[in-house]
Amino acid sequence: MTDGRPRTRREAREARGPYGRVQQAVNELDDRLGIAKGGRVLLDKIFPDHWSFMLGEIALYSFVVLVATGIFLTLYYVPSATQVVYHGPYKPLDGQRMSEAYYSTINISFSVRAGLLMRQVHHWAADVFVGSIVVHMARIFFTGAFRKPRELNWTIGITLLILAIFNGFIGYSLPDDLISGTGIRIAYSILLSIPFVGSYLAFFLFGGPYPGTVILERFYIIHVLILPLIIIALIGAHLGLLVHQKHTQFPGRGRTEHNVIGSPMFPQFTAKTVGFMLMVTGVLGVLGGYAQINPIWQFGPYVPTKISYAVQPDWYMGWLDGALRIMPSWQFTAWGHTIPWEVFLPAVIFPGLIFNVCLAWPAIERRFTKDNELHNLLDRPRDRPKRTAAGAAMIGLLFTVFGASSTDVLANYFHVSLNEVLWFFRIAVVVVPIIAGLVTWKICIEMQGVPGAVQRKRAMIVSRTEEGEYVAVPAEERPGDDQPELEPEPVPVHIELETVGAPATTATAEPGVRRVRR
Repeated sequence: MTDGRPRTRREAREARGPYGRVQQAVNELDDRLGIAKGGRVLLDKIFPDHWSFMLGEIALYSFVVLVATGIFLTLYYVPSATQVVYHGPYKPLDGQRMSEAYYSTINISFSVRAGLLMRQVHHWAADVFVGSIVVHMARIFFTGAFRKPRELNWTIGITLLILAIFNGFIGYSLPDDLISGTGIRIAYSILLSIPFVGSYLAFFLFGGPYPGTVILERFYIIHVLILPLIIIALIGAHLGLLVHQKHTQFPGRGRTEHNVIGSPMFPQFTAKTVGFMLMVTGVLGVLGGYAQINPIWQFGPYVPTKISYAVQPDWYMGWLDGALRIMPSWQFTAWGHTIPWEVFLPAVIFPGLIFNVCLAWPAIERRFTKDNELHNLLDRPRDRPKRTAAGAAMIGLLFTVFGASSTDVLANYFHVSLNEVLWFFRIAVVVVPIIAGLVTWKICIEMQGVPGAVQRKRAMIVSRTEEGEYVAVPAEERPGDDQPELEPEPVPVHIELETVGAPATTATAEPGVRRVRR
């Protein structure tokens, strides 16, 4: 090499360095696929650092654990209602007749290495998956993150919640124990309550009169194949829209509708999210190892003539169970058809209204507010009292019917009549949402400092000094309603600016590293 250029192949390999062949292979691949530009844009994507944005990641990583543990369980589970006699390590069940589904689940729990751990981690992951979606959607609702242009992502989120509840119920039913068998019987009754088509739907799904002959096999295919594939597709669409659209952020110093302040995808956000994924997996592992859940060997196999006491379904089905319990025995008969309102209204109409109101809320709010602008800055709940009051009323309603799912336990614990407990919840289901909505609306109005309302101190503003001490900001130094509140700005801070039609540029500034894209 005399003029700085390699003369031989050996010199060319040495000039490329130890990673030369890998780089060359990547370059060849990019020449054909053209993915480098898109990859650079993805790696430069800015994510806000607020803790509430991690709620959606809990749902994502719980679903990953669900898939991983579910694959393990499918290797041993037998979806069959064929009756067999149990002879296994759990002696209290020895000699009892049971379905192959229940037998295989007991076998997973006591005969397969790490089987019980996988079962319990899978069950805990399902509960956390649904719960994190609920909390995540509540955060989106109360902060107004569903507004234009994110209505489609809101619809995807509500659809994911519905599918997660359905798939959780189906998975909970597969062991064919006494509790899950009772749940399947209730599901059959709900299908029969649907006017005109209910009997056909029940016959199609169960393969005949209850308990049918193929319900476990069909539940199994729906649980491990159909619904998971739909959920994966919706999660992919949700993440794709998240990357395509600008990320929302809370108002604060330096934040506008046209920028995003936070950490870039690589390396900061990648390191944080991988660590968070390991934390979620670890917590689910600890729960699966130390917190018992759904001990089906204590319930016994499903027998239609037996019932259980003080055992409720998973929490995400409690609100439907409570609604069924407190509904009076009303029926409607006309034109030769009988509609059992005590089942159809709480189990079909009620959840249908709840989810349809949620799906239509962006359009409802836009119609009344006449707001058709693009929004990238989030609302503080106190600044939207009507929306916040509506959300509080909905939460009050759902918590009340959830409490009603334990009417028998409450009656026995407090030594009162079951009928009195039922009437208490029938009244509370109307009164509690009204009180919750009005109180929330009043608090929001007072926190805004609206003229004529009783003045209340605004939320305390806490700042952190350079020494790490947390101190309250004096009242005279607090910003007014027309100014953003003081917030500690993370260091380093990355800002992503987007201007339509302008080329992308990068610059740095103090304090810290300030990455700017225009």
